[in-house]
Amino acid sequence: MLKKLLCLFPFFLLLSVVCSCSKSLTLSDLEEKLLQQNDSITVAIYPYYPPYQFVNEQNEIDGIFIDYLKLIEQKIGYKFKTKRYEDWPKLLKDVKDNKVQCILEIQKTEGRKSYLKFYTPLFISPHVIVTRNEASFGNDIKSLNDKTIVLPEDYAITENLKNTYPDFNIVTDKDELTCLSKLNSGEYDAYIGPKALVSYYVRLKRLDNLKMNSGIGLDYKPGLAVNKTNTVLDGILSKALSSITKKEKESILNSWYYSNVIPFYQTPKFWILISLIILLLFIVVVSFNSYLKFKIKQKAEELIIARDIAEESNRLKTNFINNIPQEIRTPMNGIVGLSEFLDDENLSSEERQKYTQMIIGNSKELLSIIDNILEISQLQTKRFTLRLVEINLKDVFRTLVSYYDAKAEEKNTKFYIKNNLTHTENLVLMDRPKLNKILNALVDNAVKYTNHGSIDILCKVIGDFLFISIKDTGIGINEKNKNKIKKSLASDWKNTIGEYEGMGLGLTIAKKNSDFIGGQITLTSEKNEGSTFTLKVPYNPTASIAKTGNISNKDKSYSKKEKHIILIAEDGETNFLFLKTILTKMNDYDFTIYRAKNGQEAVTICQENENIDLVLMDIKMPIMDGYDATSYIKKMRPNLPVIAQTAYSIEEDVQKALDAGCDDFVSKPVDRKVLKPILNKYFRVFKNKNMTTNSK
Repeated sequence: MLKKLLCLFPFFLLLSVVCSCSKSLTLSDLEEKLLQQNDSITVAIYPYYPPYQFVNEQNEIDGIFIDYLKLIEQKIGYKFKTKRYEDWPKLLKDVKDNKVQCILEIQKTEGRKSYLKFYTPLFISPHVIVTRNEASFGNDIKSLNDKTIVLPEDYAITENLKNTYPDFNIVTDKDELTCLSKLNSGEYDAYIGPKALVSYYVRLKRLDNLKMNSGIGLDYKPGLAVNKTNTVLDGILSKALSSITKKEKESILNSWYYSNVIPFYQTPKFWILISLIILLLFIVVVSFNSYLKFKIKQKAEELIIARDIAEESNRLKTNFINNIPQEIRTPMNGIVGLSEFLDDENLSSEERQKYTQMIIGNSKELLSIIDNILEISQLQTKRFTLRLVEINLKDVFRTLVSYYDAKAEEKNTKFYIKNNLTHTENLVLMDRPKLNKILNALVDNAVKYTNHGSIDILCKVIGDFLFISIKDTGIGINEKNKNKIKKSLASDWKNTIGEYEGMGLGLTIAKKNSDFIGGQITLTSEKNEGSTFTLKVPYNPTASIAKTGNISNKDKSYSKKEKHIILIAEDGETNFLFLKTILTKMNDYDFTIYRAKNGQEAVTICQENENIDLVLMDIKMPIMDGYDATSYIKKMRPNLPVIAQTAYSIEEDVQKALDAGCDDFVSKPVDRKVLKPILNKYFRVFKNKNMTTNSK
């Protein structure tokens, strides 16, 4: 038994050493630079508050807070300048004007919080009522209602008592000693202050005519404070104070509160405690020793497994990062190279138009890659909640085709939607953003690897599952890569990162999002004969009226008008001109355009003009952003369509815009082929172009 106990001795010794160590302190480069280049950071000292701050017999400033300041200087390796004040109001004025940066000892009040940053108090000392010995009052605060109370000028207790008891007769004098001396001589009736300070002055100055009564429920809570404008210094002091241990604080306080300290090991309590600890150790060691061995073995096995997983994860992430430059360089090469060709004066108009279209196509591809990288980062670092909403699959497919139709047409490829579901069957509960991510990735992949022929979007229901297939007539996938992709699609999504090689980032995103909605992606492919990716998800039909039905009702009301008024909330001149140009070139509509340069203007225009038919709302604007502006507009006009348009295109931002009340979402740069189907939901199409613009 003794042998087992001795084996645990190093463990307890190590534990005691760790517990006694100070917390680590690490300053930033900016904080280090401030201390190295500034030798005049000044701390205000008011040495008339013993034993906290005072002038000792050697005419040196001493006290609890002086030792506290020395400990802080030791922690950060810096020597502060100190400035001694005789007048407390003058000290407060200088620190407020930032003539001195810190106050060594001060208590928080409401008035001081406007210009000072306060830290955790060093200690708490109760306030007591002080009266003369012959006084029959002072046992509680209410007994001072008709008495004259003297307090130091501009002290925290003075401000707090005046706010709490405005009817009390409170007068102020220079400092504590002056107040206590005049109370002792009979000039005033009572004084209120910290117990430790009162005791010190009564003994030192022999104020024998005074007595301390019960507390008043208020405490003296002094600590450091710094001018709020000194943010870097604030960071340094915050770290330094956080690094001070409870043992170090107690050491400072004990050195002033106690004059004679009996060694603990000489007291009976010590030996009683030691006996109890030894007895407890003997009882615990017998049962704990075997359990400890078991846990050590278990942890060792877990560490081995964690090490293997970490090494594999690091390998996969390295592969993934190595693939990113290739993904980005491909469209960038096209953008940079073709842009240089546009400077050629001998370039024909047909060639210039062709190169311009190719630059636009490569730019969109680059944007898609950046969105995919951000999406993967989101998928790796956050947890998502499944949000089921009612959607119409026909609308989903139409929007999908409209986005990729131009790109497919350039490659002599046609889209075909083969959806045999009835109108009711097309109405399903689904997380639309995640479904869009999956289908966009699969269709983008099909367009990329299909140079001619067709891409079919097939939709059917078998049992309790919905099957959506993207079938192309492209180059297909060889057997080696096909097996690799099938293996990745069937395994945990984390293992797919960096494994697709030429397949791009989109399939990684599709795999992850399909897992979120309880789906599964499968692949069939033959070399030079095309590929088919099939998404299988639970089928959740709904018999309620679809959003498209509700929107069609809105369309009926709009069909009575010949012109539609659109408010573009956009602070950027270029973006506004771009949107205006897109709307101008829509020959199927007749628009009147209003403009708001910030969210507040958008709210005001919608409030003053009931004829606004639709709002294109930028999210990031000055004064009031698009989220808040949409919330206000929807409270005034719940049925007014608001379309969010922003550079933030990840799912979280889309959902935030929808939660704010937006009816739809379009990413910047706005694609006319995406914007037009959205407008079709809300406006009747007709042939009469007569565009006017109002800027407000």
